[in-house]
Amino acid sequence: MISVWLRVIRVKFLLASVIAVSLGLAIHWNQHYTIDLFDAFLTFAGVMALHASVDLLNDYWDYKRGIDTATKRTKMSGGTGVLPEGLLKPSSVYRVGIGFLILGSIIGFYFVFTDGIIIAAILGFAILSIYFYSTKIVDSGLAEFFVAVKGTMIVLGTFFIQSNQITIESILGGIVVGVLSSLVLFITSFPDHDADKSKGRKTLVIAVGKKRATSIFWGFPLISYFVILIGIFLEIFPILSLITILGIPLLIKAGLSLSKNFDSIDELVPSMSNTLTFSRITGTLFVLSFLFDAVLIN
Repeated sequence: MISVWLRVIRVKFLLASVIAVSLGLAIHWNQHYTIDLFDAFLTFAGVMALHASVDLLNDYWDYKRGIDTATKRTKMSGGTGVLPEGLLKPSSVYRVGIGFLILGSIIGFYFVFTDGIIIAAILGFAILSIYFYSTKIVDSGLAEFFVAVKGTMIVLGTFFIQSNQITIESILGGIVVGVLSSLVLFITSFPDHDADKSKGRKTLVIAVGKKRATSIFWGFPLISYFVILIGIFLEIFPILSLITILGIPLLIKAGLSLSKNFDSIDELVPSMSNTLTFSRITGTLFVLSFLFDAVLIN
C-alpha cells in the first residue's frame, strides 16, 4: 500500500521542489555562511507537503474528468494509473491531497507568524493555485507559467525565511529552476494532447499545436541559460554557474527526438526522460555552483 501512495504522489517529480528549496538555502549560505537548520527542515517539509498535494489533487481531478482513462499511460505521462486501476479510492486520494495542503499551510502559517507578510503573500498564492491548478489553471493554458512562478516563489521564500530579505539573486535563481520545471511539464503534455483536448483542457501544446510546440521547447532552456548568463555578468551568480552547460547534450538529444517523434506516444518516452534528467541535473549543478563558490571564497 505504501508503494501505491508513493506512486500516486509521484515521488520522482518531488525532486523539482527539493532543488528549489536547496537553491534558496545555497544562495543564503553563499552570502552569509549560516543556515537555520530548524527553519530549513520545516521549509522542506512544508514545500514537500504542498507539492504532494498538487500531485494528488491533479490525479483525482484527471480521473474524475475522464482524462486518465482516455490517454495512454507511460512512465512519464498519462497520470499515475492508480485510480484507473482501482488501487485506491478517488475519495481517499482527494482527502489525502487536502490533508497535505492543510499540513503545508500550517507550516506556512508558522512562518507567517515568524517572518511576516511576505511569507503570507507567498503562502496565499500557493494555497489558491494548488487547489485550482487541475481545474482553472490548467484549463486556461497557464500551467507552465504557474510552475515557473511556483519555482521562483519557493526559492524566494526559502531565502527570505533564512535572511528576511528579498534579493535579485533569489528572484533570478528562482526563475532558472522554475523554468526548468516548466520544461518538464511542457514536454510531458505532448502525449496527453488528444485526451486533454477531448475533455476541454487547454495546455500550451494544445494552444499552439504539437508541431509548432516542438520549436517552443527550446525557449524554456534558453530562458534559464540567459538568466544564468545575466546573473554571472552582473556578478550576482558565481562564475561556477557555467557548469550548468554540462547538461546541454541531454537537452539537444531530447529536443531533436521531440521534433521527429512529437506525434508518437511511445517514441516520446526517451525525449521526456532525457528532458527530466536534463532539468534535474542542470538544477542540481546550479545549486552546487553556489556551494562550491562559498567553499572556494572561504
